[in-house]
Amino acid sequence: MKIASRVVVVVFDGLRPDMVTPAHMPHLAAFAADGLWFRQARSVFPSMTRVATSSISTGAPPVVHGIVGNSFYYPEVTRDFVLDTSLAEDIALAESRLSGPLIAAETLGDRLAAHEKSFAVVHSGSAGSTYAINPRVAANGHWTFSVMGREATRTPHAVDEVVERFGPLPPRTLPRFEETDYVTRVFTEHVLGEMDPDVALIWFNEPDTSFHYRLLASAETNAIMSAVDVALARILTAIKRRPDADEIAIIVASDHGQISSSGVADLATLLTEAGHKAARASSRAINGADITVTGGNMGEIRIVDGDMARRDRIARWLMQRDEIGMVFTPSDDPVHGAVEGTFSTALVGLDHPRQPELVYVLRSGTGADAHGLPGLGLITGGVPIGGGMHGGLNRHELNTVLILGGAARGGTPGLSEAPSGIIDIAPTVLGLLGKAVPTSMRGTNLAEIEARRQPASVSTLETGVGAFRQQLSIARRGNQLFLIHGGRLST
Repeated sequence: MKIASRVVVVVFDGLRPDMVTPAHMPHLAAFAADGLWFRQARSVFPSMTRVATSSISTGAPPVVHGIVGNSFYYPEVTRDFVLDTSLAEDIALAESRLSGPLIAAETLGDRLAAHEKSFAVVHSGSAGSTYAINPRVAANGHWTFSVMGREATRTPHAVDEVVERFGPLPPRTLPRFEETDYVTRVFTEHVLGEMDPDVALIWFNEPDTSFHYRLLASAETNAIMSAVDVALARILTAIKRRPDADEIAIIVASDHGQISSSGVADLATLLTEAGHKAARASSRAINGADITVTGGNMGEIRIVDGDMARRDRIARWLMQRDEIGMVFTPSDDPVHGAVEGTFSTALVGLDHPRQPELVYVLRSGTGADAHGLPGLGLITGGVPIGGGMHGGLNRHELNTVLILGGAARGGTPGLSEAPSGIIDIAPTVLGLLGKAVPTSMRGTNLAEIEARRQPASVSTLETGVGAFRQQLSIARRGNQLFLIHGGRLST
């Protein structure tokens, strides 16, 4: 049954729900208090932006949509370098070599187009994230603006249209104050004020960017959190001024959280020293390497030379290292990986044909960082020590903001502890508009009463070999698993 005339989705990249407080984000805190807050909402694994964006658009984990990392080695596309899904040129290369879309699963945009519903997106993230939210935007007859410019969207006329009205695209400063103000103006005045689509989505690249490079809870980061909070207030005010305000559903979400980095483990160098010549994803060249390695606080390892005995040796080597928190290998078993002591990639929804031979997660815990926030872990590099990172299975990376307001709320406001996550956003949008959810979507419509009352059923799994023991807690909702927290057990 149709509940809303329009749906507005606001995404704050990287926002942790425990940072949504009246002190730092009063407008969002007030919206949450008046709405239905799914406090245990979860991202997917890897808890990376392009993986998560693809899961938001498809309503499903990577096993369905196939974006198995922000970067991943994909020999069917190229054997020369690791594919970087942030780059428009890498996505174009993949689609030309595959003779089809990189994200083949049905998306929210596809389903809206099938029902002749309009969909407008204002995005301030990478070209790859912009692509993933509506991969077939042009074919669907939809509209996507990117603050990164014409090359970062498949509807470049949207950028031309905006620049003509609002002036040149803003400078790229850090924190992203200018970009935040610019995209908010575009969204409130142009999209909501004039285009009036059935579904409107805005994606803020903050506080994620500042978390990475200016640290969680620093003065600069707190300032940009205040700025995006004010941006939300401007959006809510624009909605309230409409004559149909009571019929508009509002969803506020984040794609993942973050934890602070406590030190560096240069895994590619360590692997090379151990006899496995490693090519870093960032090098954009394989150059005869035995393996490729992606990084952050987790990553994939691909066996370029095809020697699966090498995979097994590396897996055992990883489990002997103090820096390693978790190790996964593909397996037909739903829990245990092919190598003794590892978990199966199927357990974390990563068992797509594009999955790597080996996945590692660096060690992390729930201890406090320099600003008193829980969540600390090792990284391979990429941000300053102390800077935020995400991708792994720490509860503070996985826990996301997910709040229903306006016409989406229904009933009494409050907190729901029901199992939920970013895969529920697209099904909820469709449900609010009275449209059926495609079978490929693993999420559910959270606007339905029974969804918000689902009891949490959490179980904890453990495996390991020798002194290495790893543990993963999961919540179940029917056949769907939501990842709560994973890590290495102290010995």
